[in-house]
Amino acid sequence: MLDIKVTDVRVLPGDSGFLLDDGVTSILFDTSFAFTGYQMAEKVKELLGERKLDYIFLSHSHYDHVVGAPYVLKYYPEATVVAGEYAAKIFAKPTARAIMRDLDRKYAETCGVTEYEDLIDELKVDITVNDGDTVTCGDMTFTVVSLPGHTKDSIGFYLQEKKFLLGSETLGVYFGNDTYLPFFLVGYQMSLDAFEKVKAMDIDYMLLPHYGVVDKAETQRFLRNAEWTFRDTAEKIVALYKAGGTVEDGIAYYKERFYKDNVIPTYPVNAFRLNTSIMVELIQKELVESAE
Repeated sequence: MLDIKVTDVRVLPGDSGFLLDDGVTSILFDTSFAFTGYQMAEKVKELLGERKLDYIFLSHSHYDHVVGAPYVLKYYPEATVVAGEYAAKIFAKPTARAIMRDLDRKYAETCGVTEYEDLIDELKVDITVNDGDTVTCGDMTFTVVSLPGHTKDSIGFYLQEKKFLLGSETLGVYFGNDTYLPFFLVGYQMSLDAFEKVKAMDIDYMLLPHYGVVDKAETQRFLRNAEWTFRDTAEKIVALYKAGGTVEDGIAYYKERFYKDNVIPTYPVNAFRLNTSIMVELIQKELVESAE
């Protein structure tokens, strides 16, 4: 039994934020959007009461996982922010922050929010980590697991004593109803390598970003089905290219297959279009052009 309380503190569909609490030490895993940042902080405060938030773990540098952090830190300025070394470098780039700001504002507008405090330039990391590093949080010691594929900086956090992995979108995102979305934005083979790495680990529980905690049987089912979906999607898009199809054809195929009623409310259309175009072009470069 996992005797760490994991609470979903998401505010809106598409959010990613979960509070881990063993009764002594608390960790917020991802912090979601800027325009929902204060609301997430309020939810954390309701759960912790007078206790402090000890740590913020960030899984990768995408806006829907990180830009809420400065807002949470307004409530908990002593919380220690932990992220990958490469993610910290991205946060320091004005161009990267500008992209995060633009995507956040576009989604905020679709949610009816047009004005909110902008703290994105205050993004920071207190502890930078790389593969194999350990982070001790009270009685919990996590090992950092590098899982590039979704982004270069994607990482997981493994609590060996509990056989508990805080997962990564490199392994895809589960939307329920047997819907597994591939998210290989920087490397298809990288993502397949990540599957092999995670499958070799001893895992009884896994926290899936944007979804929640699953047990051992569900973890194995997720890994099996998500990997199959990755491979099948890539094969179908390669076939389209070989038949004379274009990038737009690949995007249309991906949209028809995955952008369904259970996905649309939790996946902003601007982000969907951007991510899908990146994946389809990556397949062309990595699986078609490299084989010629």
